[in-house]
Amino acid sequence: MSNRFLRTEMLIGKDNMEKLSNARVAVFGIGGVGGYVVEALARSGVGTMDLIDDDKVSITNINRQIIAVSSTVGKYKVDVAKDRIMDINPQAKVNTYRTFYLPETAGQFDFGQYDYVVDAIDTVKGKLELVEQAKKSNTPIISSMGAGNKMDPTAFQVEDISKTSVCPLAKVMRRELKKRGIEHLKVVYSTEKASIPQEADEEKGIHPKRRTPGSNAFVPSVAGLIIAGEVVRDIIRGE
Repeated sequence: MSNRFLRTEMLIGKDNMEKLSNARVAVFGIGGVGGYVVEALARSGVGTMDLIDDDKVSITNINRQIIAVSSTVGKYKVDVAKDRIMDINPQAKVNTYRTFYLPETAGQFDFGQYDYVVDAIDTVKGKLELVEQAKKSNTPIISSMGAGNKMDPTAFQVEDISKTSVCPLAKVMRRELKKRGIEHLKVVYSTEKASIPQEADEEKGIHPKRRTPGSNAFVPSVAGLIIAGEVVRDIIRGE
């Protein structure tokens, strides 16, 4: 194992580093949460990652997304994230998909080839489809609930969807999954009540009519790092 992961190996051992090196993880959504998931998984030595997102880096992403800097504005997020991964670990394998994940595009992906799936997308339709496909393939999945309009990074919890509270997105997901016969899903969610964002400035590229949530550098990043930690732990434990 390359010495770039020596400090991690000191904590988890050589055998577990091999498990991470041999693992393949799909991250759907490379934004404020997903970008930090990818970063932490790459720095943990995960050997193969599939990155799925059709969006490009925007200047309004710079306040919170690890892949967003002036030089990456206008570039596809999956391409920028791949470059970061390869710079962290040149031996990694990265597959990129400029795809917006919805039921209509689900057929592009074989969930049976993944050791773990991370749901860091925003749309309920896409999230539900991800969970359904992962469950059909018996592939472990962890889903990010709402991180927008939040200010307290200490309010995140890892919980089964059936035990969540406060979070409106978790409530919708809980209800819709139950209709589909799915009672359990590991999620990261916040117990903080969402703030009401101030009026946005449309001239600066933020559109009030779209109900764009406010966000910051320290809430979505924490959610992403928590998710990455769960993925690493579960792969090591074989869960």
